[in-house]
Amino acid sequence: MESLTRLEMQGPVARLWLTRPEKRNALKRETLEQLLGYLEQVADTSDCRVLVLGCEGDVFCAGMDLGEMQLRASASNSTCEWQRDSEVYRDVLNRLFKLPIPTIAAVGGPALAGGVGLVLGCDLVVASQRAYFMLPEPMRGITAAMVTPLLIHRVGPGAATSLLLSGEKWTAERALALGLCHDVATPEEFEGRVSGLVHSILSGSKEALAITKHHLHRMAREQMTNLLSESMEVSAEARQTSDAREGLQAFLEKRKPNWQPLN
Repeated sequence: MESLTRLEMQGPVARLWLTRPEKRNALKRETLEQLLGYLEQVADTSDCRVLVLGCEGDVFCAGMDLGEMQLRASASNSTCEWQRDSEVYRDVLNRLFKLPIPTIAAVGGPALAGGVGLVLGCDLVVASQRAYFMLPEPMRGITAAMVTPLLIHRVGPGAATSLLLSGEKWTAERALALGLCHDVATPEEFEGRVSGLVHSILSGSKEALAITKHHLHRMAREQMTNLLSESMEVSAEARQTSDAREGLQAFLEKRKPNWQPLN
């Protein structure tokens, strides 16, 4: 099996890495399956007290692997394949969101599409000034359905509407102002800020933090599991439309899809 992720246990700190920098850490189904396995391992490790999700390379995550999506579109059982991809992604987001220990997304570079979902599944987000956040799915004829409930949970429906519909980039500074991330650091200070946050979390009681996290999630969005499952169905359905096929083909051919103005 190809290694697309890596888990490092450093005492009470788990560091989970996306390790496909040559493909901008794009998410294959295999990547998601590896992430899910590692998250289960972390959940079962009694002395683990904090998880940091990071990346190798300059891009945190470019979203789903479009080459694999093209294969799905041409498969005779494409509907089943889309469904399975959506299920695995949902399971990763759900497991990340419900992990009983604090989680930190260390966003050292751009996070796009499904990569934004991974960021939002974490409790705390530290971003480098080199990072930006973008949901370009409508430009490709699909929807960021699975990211939507987590985005609304973090920034509220008003700001979420902007990111979901405009296709614009949010700089790290704008993301900080709107609540998508919690700290922004220069590239030189980035690792130190992440380490400082880890140290601060470790100063708290593991049991108290677990109770706090559970209570926060109940107060903020008790039905997140159901919302992610509903969103999974929307995501799988959206990938089967004619616009989705045209958007994917246009992206791979480096041209505008047929619904965009020529100029």
